[in-house]
Amino acid sequence: MPNIKNQRPQSAQSLLREKSILRFLEEFAPSPHHDLLTDVLVTATRLAKDQAGRGELKIIRTALKEMRYAFKVFAPYHEIPKVTVFGSARTPLDHADYHQARAFAEKIEQAGWMVITGAGDGIMRAGHHGAKREKSFGVAISLPFEQKTNDIIGNDPKLILFKYFFTRKLIFIKEAHAVAVFPGGFGTLDETFEAMTLIQTGKAPIIPIVLCDPPGGDYWVHWREWVERDLMKRNMVNPEDMNLFKITDDADEAVKEILHFYHRYHSSRMVHDQLVIRLKSPLSDSAVDRLNRQFKDLVIEGQMQTSGALPEEGTEYADLPRLIFQFNRRSYGRLRLLINEINQA
Repeated sequence: MPNIKNQRPQSAQSLLREKSILRFLEEFAPSPHHDLLTDVLVTATRLAKDQAGRGELKIIRTALKEMRYAFKVFAPYHEIPKVTVFGSARTPLDHADYHQARAFAEKIEQAGWMVITGAGDGIMRAGHHGAKREKSFGVAISLPFEQKTNDIIGNDPKLILFKYFFTRKLIFIKEAHAVAVFPGGFGTLDETFEAMTLIQTGKAPIIPIVLCDPPGGDYWVHWREWVERDLMKRNMVNPEDMNLFKITDDADEAVKEILHFYHRYHSSRMVHDQLVIRLKSPLSDSAVDRLNRQFKDLVIEGQMQTSGALPEEGTEYADLPRLIFQFNRRSYGRLRLLINEINQA
């Protein structure tokens, strides 16, 4: 269906406004992204035209300020992989869940990663305890009860305080190259399902999700049994969606799962109707042939093929080899298995 809105001719007044904004940006805010910044400011002027209420404007103002500051804090660490750790704020320091989260964070930090948590106590403190303050980010939320900043990340420049859950959740996923979840309550389950939903629907890049029990624990085992019994059997989730996560009670296995995901796989993005999978090392012709036979259901038309960077990607990771194909944009559980095979090829 054509985009009617984009085809609508702009009024002379609208064009004049955009040109004025562009001149302002060129003079006072040098940037290679003036087109996008112009859209942001044009949208702000349209809020005035729409007579948006003061409460609505406060929401937009606060959300924009929170995202802008968070982007600034994370920017110097862009090239360092990060894992977001979720779990209960109520977990005592002597609990097996705490020890497991601390052990996981310590091991993933030793592999060169940084850790992001909600900056509270319990599992969040365990994540910072294992990774240490220097390799930790705190993404805190203002609540009238329970939540307070733990003593490890408190007053660190990598601690960010949010008013809204939705901006905080955006940062948790946007900045993460993996997610590790330990037992928790409503908030933990909400964050777990949101991460899976964003990946399952293609709204977030596919990343490894590890659900971690302590040795001999059964929290996530029982959770999976419920998903299989009450969701999958009712056709509310597909069997292939179970590939989006891994359950383990071994911290070493959890770390191995995350690191192996990036053994050859680097990242991916859609370019028009093509899924572009960037690789750290090239695939052989025989490996590509095998992938085409094994995962032909993922391809709408044609076949998977190797490639260099596409022109639309610009200079982003231009030196990396690619695997490209017309992805059906539906079978993300199967795509997760494809990435496993790419790493093992």
